[in-house]
Amino acid sequence: SLGILSLLGSRVPVSLKVFLTALAIFDDLGAIIIIAIFYTSDLSFLALALAGVCVAALFALNRLNVRGYGPYFLVGTLLWLSLLQSGVHATLAGVILALAIPLKNPKEPDPNFSPSQNLVHILHPWIAYLVLPIFAFANAGVSFEDVPPGLSNIFSPVMLGVGLVGVLGTIFIVIKLGLAKKPTDSTWPQIVGIALVCGVGFTMSFFVGTLAYPGGSTTEPYAAWVRLGVIFGSLTAGALGYFVLKATTKPVKKL
Repeated sequence: SLGILSLLGSRVPVSLKVFLTALAIFDDLGAIIIIAIFYTSDLSFLALALAGVCVAALFALNRLNVRGYGPYFLVGTLLWLSLLQSGVHATLAGVILALAIPLKNPKEPDPNFSPSQNLVHILHPWIAYLVLPIFAFANAGVSFEDVPPGLSNIFSPVMLGVGLVGVLGTIFIVIKLGLAKKPTDSTWPQIVGIALVCGVGFTMSFFVGTLAYPGGSTTEPYAAWVRLGVIFGSLTAGALGYFVLKATTKPVKKL
């Protein structure tokens, strides 16, 4: 999504770029919470208690202004194992660990140094060029064996439900209710374009889709329709969003 906005350069107001980045972050957090709530198996209270101890240890490290990443990673690994055995989806461990690593550390010689942002900088190349491509390769494969031939089912409820964009309606309701303000220097046509661009995304969509339709006689061909909905929804949203933003914005003239 941000790559599409970068193609438009100065046409897109900075406020909309910030909005899209923030939405992407909170959207993924929301998806992880949904996974934890609705895709939780039988609970192990002993493992949950151990996870609780790990959470307390992480935030104790934070309050003690621990500088090194090692103690956080060690406790975070134990937290992941505990959640994995507890029945709660282990993806929550990453969110909790990220919250525990401090944004600022007053003991650092440079007061502007952020341990959390520095870690993001270190991990970004590995995530962008290794983890995400492997994830996409492992989860985007579509078997057409059980999909009915022809395009008659392209408008199936599952595929449409995955592919349709719901960001615009939410933005409209929130702004009209006075719960939030429209991004600075933006227009409604531009927000329509941003909402379309928000339809580009596959990581959490594939993740939730795989959990909802794991395959087998009771869920086929829904697993294939989910993947097709994500792929075609992303392609369609990206193309439409680009052309809508290009048609509704003008390059900012430099003085």
